[in-house]
Amino acid sequence: MGHLREPLNECSLPAALEAMGERWSFLILRAAFNGLAHFEEFQAGLGIARNILANRLARLVEHGILKRDPIPEDRRRIRYCLTDKGAALLPTMVALRQWGERWETGVPAFPVLVDARDGEPIRDVAVLSHDGRALEKKDLLWAMPAEAGREAA
Repeated sequence: MGHLREPLNECSLPAALEAMGERWSFLILRAAFNGLAHFEEFQAGLGIARNILANRLARLVEHGILKRDPIPEDRRRIRYCLTDKGAALLPTMVALRQWGERWETGVPAFPVLVDARDGEPIRDVAVLSHDGRALEKKDLLWAMPAEAGREAA
């Protein structure tokens, strides 16, 4: 990949890590993707201390990843729901899970993530070109936005 030292200071990765870059946040997000929505469900499902859970939920709400919805039948109870911003983290979560299977545990994760339509396991997450080709590190370079179109010419 090409070298751009100065522009990397403007990279959005640090901002993403500020919002999500911590183990419990990812595990809470995984639980939310799997239908958990209440404080007690998160605590029981994750085995997380109440103070840490309260802190992480507040942070995810502050960053717009989860939203707090009072339950109409009992307005003292809160349901935590993924926002569109939170749901957009799904490819990241799947990619991290697949990376962990390959490089950390060495075994397929259970349960298997499948397509709801046909029950078939999903493909590995990949970086795709504008025309759908899977790209590898050697196929990529950093370019300034005005230069991006000229790189292919």
